[in-house]
Parts: sequence; C-alpha cells; structure tokens
Amino acid sequence: MGRALRIIGVVAVIALIIGAIAAGIVSSMNQKTSNADRIWDKQMTVGNEDAENYFIIYSDIACPYCLAFENAIIEHEDEYLQYLENNDILVEVRLSDYMYEYGESRSIESRYSAEAIYCAKKQNKFWDYYNHVITTVWNDYFKTMGKNAFSDFNQLEKDYWIKLGKSVGLDNEEFANCVNNDETLDEVKTAASKMLKLVTGMPHFKFNNYTTGGFNLSWGWEYVLMFFQSGLDSKK
Repeated sequence: MGRALRIIGVVAVIALIIGAIAAGIVSSMNQKTSNADRIWDKQMTVGNEDAENYFIIYSDIACPYCLAFENAIIEHEDEYLQYLENNDILVEVRLSDYMYEYGESRSIESRYSAEAIYCAKKQNKFWDYYNHVITTVWNDYFKTMGKNAFSDFNQLEKDYWIKLGKSVGLDNEEFANCVNNDETLDEVKTAASKMLKLVTGMPHFKFNNYTTGGFNLSWGWEYVLMFFQSGLDSKK
C-alpha cells in the first residue's frame, strides 16, 4: 500500500512538472514581442509605439531609390501621418552608410550624410534635418538626372551637410564639430553592420510580414501606398 502511494505521488509530481512546462511554452508562444524591444532608435520612429503594425525602412542618402520613396512621403506628409494613425502603424527609419560600407559605388557621401544626420539626432533634430536632406538632395541631384547625378553628388564635402543644417536650426559649432570630427561614425558603422545581416540592398523594407526592396525613380505616392497596403495585407 505504501509503495503504491509513493508511485502515485511520483506520477502526480511528474504530471505537475509536465503541466507547468506546457503552460510555460504556451505562455511564451502567446507573448508578443513589443515594438519597443525591436526599435533601434526611438528618435527615428513616427507613429504610435504600441501600434499593431510595425514598418521598417532601411535607407541610405546615397541611394536615389531610397530618396524617391521617402520624398514621395514627405510631399504627402499630412496624408501620410493620417494614414499611419488610421491604420495603427509605427514606422522606423534605419539609416546608415550601407552604400559606402557594402555597396558597389562606395560613395563617400553615404558616410558623410549619415554622420551628419546622426549628429542632428544628437540635438533632437533628426526628423527636421532628415526630411530637409531628403528633399534637397532629391531635388538638386537625382530628381531629373537619376543615377547620372552620382558624379556631381560624390564631389560634395562635409561643409555641404553642415550648411544644410542651418535651415533647421543647426547653425552651431556643436553640429559642425560633430560632423567634422566624425563623432557619430561608430554609431553609423554599427547600424550598417547590423543591416548587412538583414538586407540585400538599398532601399529595403520590412512591413509586418511583407519584405521587399527597390523603388523606381519615376514612382510616387500611389506606389508608396501599395507597399504599405502589402504590409497590412500580410497580417490577414
């Protein structure tokens, strides 16, 4: 009788352990990774941090296709922000000098522009400066000339990126020193290194479960919406 009770007790303990393990697995499977855990840098996001939809844009200023995509967004900024709100979307831009580190062109402007943008971020001016850089470079170089603009674009010095800061309140010694002294270079290179494991080129997009790359220089806002809709549809 005593032996039988001991066996029953052992079986009961084993059952409890198995039940606890199973419950833990189910609980782990049901836990949703929060957006906050995935964000690289909160300053480079727009939208509700707890949004149901999480869209990532991997970008480089030396990539004209990136500029075409993001300039289309800037030209429709009010509509874009309303679209994010209506569809509960968080967007994160992940910017680096990917084109310099790993691209065929090895454009030094990829590095200079990224460093300057990260310097602007240090002064809480990421979006002000980033959007200004996108529209200026797109309109001055790639909008009409396309890839043929590279020869002129690649001749720019760091002073160009410093001067662009004046239009958004970065006309100060701190910003100039940050750019000239490569103060954000390590941060920029780290981002590029992390991207190497995630992308195959620029631009690259991760919209929920929808992953794609590339953008045509002649495409506009309607194509941006198609990309976003594909991301929304990927969760259905």
